[in-house]
Amino acid sequence: MSQRVRLDLNAPTFQADFVRLETDDLRQTAKTFRKLLGMTWDAVYRDQGLKWEEIRSAKGTYTLRISQKCRAIVVREGDFMRFLAIHADHDGAYSKK
Repeated sequence: MSQRVRLDLNAPTFQADFVRLETDDLRQTAKTFRKLLGMTWDAVYRDQGLKWEEIRSAKGTYTLRISQKCRAIVVREGDFMRFLAIHADHDGAYSKK
């Protein structure tokens, strides 16, 4: 049985990006965090809405959709999904390492 996802939101870059989100994006992001906390890792990989994708230029680093227009950059370390950054511009997530 797969382990439940645990979130690490402590990266300073992520926190700086997070507090700059607009109200609607904050609400959608909180909803996604609640969803993730109820999921296993296998479910995250299969979920079509999250669109978990590896960044080709940064092996072991992934993006996932957290709101209609935002993507987060994350890494998996054990059961933890560590959030490194968040981009309100969907395409911006692919250019940041």
